Amino acid sequence: MTASLPGLGRRLVFTLVIFGGLALAAIVGAPLIGSTPISLARVFDRSIPLAENTDAQIFFVARLPRTLAGALVGAMLASAGVVFQGLLRNPLATPFTLGVSAGAALGAMLAITFGWSLAWLGIPAAPLASFVGSLMAVAIVYSLASARHRGLSTNVLLLAGVTMNAFFSALILFVQYFADFSETFRILRWLMGDLDISSYQPLLTALPLVVVAFVIFAWLARPLNLLNLGSDAAETRGLNVLAAQRLAFLSASLATGAAVSVGGPVGFVGIIVPHLVRLLVGSDHRIVLPASALFGAAFLIGCDAVARTVLSPLELPVGVITALIGGPFFLWLLVRRS
Repeated sequence: MTASLPGLGRRLVFTLVIFGGLALAAIVGAPLIGSTPISLARVFDRSIPLAENTDAQIFFVARLPRTLAGALVGAMLASAGVVFQGLLRNPLATPFTLGVSAGAALGAMLAITFGWSLAWLGIPAAPLASFVGSLMAVAIVYSLASARHRGLSTNVLLLAGVTMNAFFSALILFVQYFADFSETFRILRWLMGDLDISSYQPLLTALPLVVVAFVIFAWLARPLNLLNLGSDAAETRGLNVLAAQRLAFLSASLATGAAVSVGGPVGFVGIIVPHLVRLLVGSDHRIVLPASALFGAAFLIGCDAVARTVLSPLELPVGVITALIGGPFFLWLLVRRS
């Protein structure tokens, strides 16, 4: 074990440098892409007043918040995908498998359709309602999975999640029935995944949840390796299996709820990125988790750049691009496993 630590450290540093550089390049480069070309040198030219620097306004006000939202949402969904796949021991599991995203979507739909407002708190109603909906879904699924069991049954967890996903999806359609045309368009665009935010407020609101989730993810790396061996084998190696399962489920659900509250239910990121990362760096969660977070950020930023430019000046929801990539990728995984 001690002999493997230096090798692991070198691999981790190398992974962080490569994938971190990719994510940083995406964050810096994506705001330069758009229907209106801008110059990075002019953006940071302090000799030009900000009120007169159109390039800086486009970069910092119009595009950078959207790019940072893509990085946050992509990192959260990719990391949550890794954790859910390790928890359920199912490589086809996604952050949306257990009904968290459907609960979040239902909360946002209610806020949009019925015009809820939290202006007095300075917080947009839809993202907050979305996160509350995700917590409701987590509570229901967890209570079902832990009832009548001494621990947390992953089989019941999966079945309860799929059932609640279908139930919440039906409720979303029911809520849409009461929406007018303008609300329906807004709802549809949000359900397809939308990173079109115009301020940093949603990111600051979600940041504490992101920090908590990542702290737990850092601790979960070794337990997830042990859980892959099976519950009995993990217990013989000193792991508190029930505590690890609870933390994995709650932290991944928290990350998914935070991501959906910012960018809507962007699909397939949580299954594409973990599998691509495993092909590149192996299956050790101590490497896979940070690599997936960084690559997920770069991947979703890239998809959003395509969504903004492929039919310019028309902007597509980013979920359309991830679905076009993720659908065939998911089918390939099914064929490969069979």
